[in-house]
Amino acid sequence: MGVTKSEIFTDQQNQISTFAKAFAHPARVAILEHLFNLSACVCGDLVNEIGLAQATISQHLKELKNLGLIKGEVEGTKVCYCIHQENWTAMKEIMNEFLNQDKTVTPECC
Repeated sequence: MGVTKSEIFTDQQNQISTFAKAFAHPARVAILEHLFNLSACVCGDLVNEIGLAQATISQHLKELKNLGLIKGEVEGTKVCYCIHQENWTAMKEIMNEFLNQDKTVTPECC
């Protein structure tokens, strides 16, 4: 895989790309939905809820945490996860601005 050359893109373009990565796998979408439905921290029961191996769930949780959309705290031998509300709100604002762009179609356009 080649180098992305992210430095040639704007900060906003890089942010949108990073946030879009969170939705690039259905397991991450399922994890986010589960965290929203609970409105609480989840400590380890995601394997039963999502239906994937613990190692796979852990990889997706790590990715979501690296993206800043969830946060986790160690409680004994478990790590509890929840939505990082401030970052989620910032992500929605950035993504909404991008997704709410509209182009007026002109008659000459295909």
